[in-house]
Amino acid sequence: MTEATDTTGSSAGRPISACLFGVPGAHLNLGVGALRAATLGGLLAREPGAQVTVFDDGWGQRAGHTFVAGRPVPISLAGARHSRRYHRPESYLNMRISAALGGLGNAGLARIDAADVVLDVSGGDSFSDIYGEHRFRTVTWPKRLALLRRRPLVLLPQTYGPFRSARLRAEAAALVRGARAAWARDPESFAALADLLGPDLDPSRHREGVDVAFGLEPRVPDEPAYQRLAGWFEADPGPVAGINVSGLIARPEGRARFGLTGDTAEVATRLCERLLDRSEARVIIVPHVLTPNGADDDRSASERLYATLAPRYGDRVYLVPSGLDPHQSKWAIARTSWFCGMRMHATIAALSSGVPAAVVAYSDKARGVFASVGQRAHVADARRLAGADLLDALWASWTGRAAAAAELAVRAPAAIARAAAQMDEFVALARTERDRRHPAGVR
Repeated sequence: MTEATDTTGSSAGRPISACLFGVPGAHLNLGVGALRAATLGGLLAREPGAQVTVFDDGWGQRAGHTFVAGRPVPISLAGARHSRRYHRPESYLNMRISAALGGLGNAGLARIDAADVVLDVSGGDSFSDIYGEHRFRTVTWPKRLALLRRRPLVLLPQTYGPFRSARLRAEAAALVRGARAAWARDPESFAALADLLGPDLDPSRHREGVDVAFGLEPRVPDEPAYQRLAGWFEADPGPVAGINVSGLIARPEGRARFGLTGDTAEVATRLCERLLDRSEARVIIVPHVLTPNGADDDRSASERLYATLAPRYGDRVYLVPSGLDPHQSKWAIARTSWFCGMRMHATIAALSSGVPAAVVAYSDKARGVFASVGQRAHVADARRLAGADLLDALWASWTGRAAAAAELAVRAPAAIARAAAQMDEFVALARTERDRRHPAGVR
């Protein structure tokens, strides 16, 4: 039996212990949820006995679960926050002070100290200062704590930068240099990583990979959502276009923040109308960030789009039911004929399922991911395109979906295989660190 397929739970008789950071709000942001679920699913499929703690934005220590091959598997949850409630043990500053004073019984810090490896994915694209310094601090605190406690830090495939501040860029570079390994999720992200490290780039530690969400397993939705979704998909054998509207860039403040040149919500409406008027396609609307009463809630933006279309097009338009997890959302997206997303991980769910997709991009991050599977031509940059130009770019993606599907038939399985291979490497590294830490347990 090979190391990668060992199902004993440990190659050395002792389960590995791991912490996972960078996935807060996974139940609300299905993209972050996909990163969390794919990482945990891959790790626990290879090390069923692994003791895994996921640090989230909850409070205290709790029991949780993840899905491995469709079955729930228990994990541990621990709260961790960049919070002004410094008296709370979940506060990163409290952890830092506790560390300086010998631990002081801080449960989160104890989990880090017990870990053979600390995994950090930075929400996929948040190791940057473009979202503000507070978000940068939230993302960097776990890395600082791992290095402070001398625990091996592994930066999972992610985007590095951009950085507007030279000071914050220098901080980021120091953290990456201190990591046991750092992976980028596409060629452009790797180029940014190489630029960040300069002469300290080490090919044995700094690697190019793929977004871990390429390895996310789809899962059939629970009832009654399954019957509703399956019934709608099966009601007509014609093509289905999936649409994801981002609440983040559907509002004027969000568009101004990223320098977008037009009304993306209006373009989404016009795209759906064109699809429904000029083709036999039906349209399914798929929210991917769910923050009730939040400024960037996809659900509210999706409901507005549905309310605009339904009176005219009836049951040719459908809004995905609430309550789907990342696995289940991918199951729904995988059943579309073409997908247009404003959230990148919604489009990764499509691409990794072999579904042709276009992305309405508000930053450079989508370009590299799409290029990694030969789909760069399907990136519609909303910073440069607006109105009719943006609509025409998306329509060209729809009409060119057959060629895109043929390319994805080759490129998507290769990306999924790379996601599996890099997960083998992450687990092998964790086993090595465990054996280094507990040499008496090596057989």
